[in-house]
Amino acid sequence: MQTYIEIDEHLMNDRKPSSYIIELSKTGLFEVEYPYTLLGDLMKVPQSPKHHPEGSVWNHTLLVLDNAGERKHLSQNPKVLMWSALLHDLGKAPATKIMKGRITSYDHDKLGERLSVKFLKELTDDQKFINEVSKMVRWHMQILFVTKGLPFADIRRMASEVSIDEVALLGLCDRLGRGDMTIDKKLIEEKSIITFLEKCQKYLNIRKSPLESIR
Repeated sequence: MQTYIEIDEHLMNDRKPSSYIIELSKTGLFEVEYPYTLLGDLMKVPQSPKHHPEGSVWNHTLLVLDNAGERKHLSQNPKVLMWSALLHDLGKAPATKIMKGRITSYDHDKLGERLSVKFLKELTDDQKFINEVSKMVRWHMQILFVTKGLPFADIRRMASEVSIDEVALLGLCDRLGRGDMTIDKKLIEEKSIITFLEKCQKYLNIRKSPLESIR
């Protein structure tokens, strides 16, 4: 419990919480102590070098965490955002496979929802918090699905379970959490978030989101 409290304090107060997580990893916590081993498993999970030049899912998670640390003031619930950033790709450990020479992680969002519940239930009895984080994990891939018009998009169900604005904010941190992120690439990712919000608003017939002014 004490470790959970300390992690929470750093997530909430540090602009770059990855520094603390890296130091914590040196203690061996993520290799031996459940549920933290669920995060430690990500150190061994590869990603497509084309889309993730930063390497492993662990490296990606640290980058996403720092992007969230810089933007948590934009969140309606910073604690949920930060824990969602930390746990958003838990599902990639069981989901990642190499198929015809390609690294894939289909349904890692759905698997991640269940794993984030298991993770947090070991550390807290706050069911509302656990549910909110797990739903953010569940829906974080909708940024891609909605903007690309893929059949996996489910705007109505997503909107019934989580704030569209909060998913957009997590999605921005996720998409910026990659290696070799130039200014031009950053602008492209920011535009994709605006497109996501606009498509969701049009579908749901809701007002303009304040996150459309993220720049």
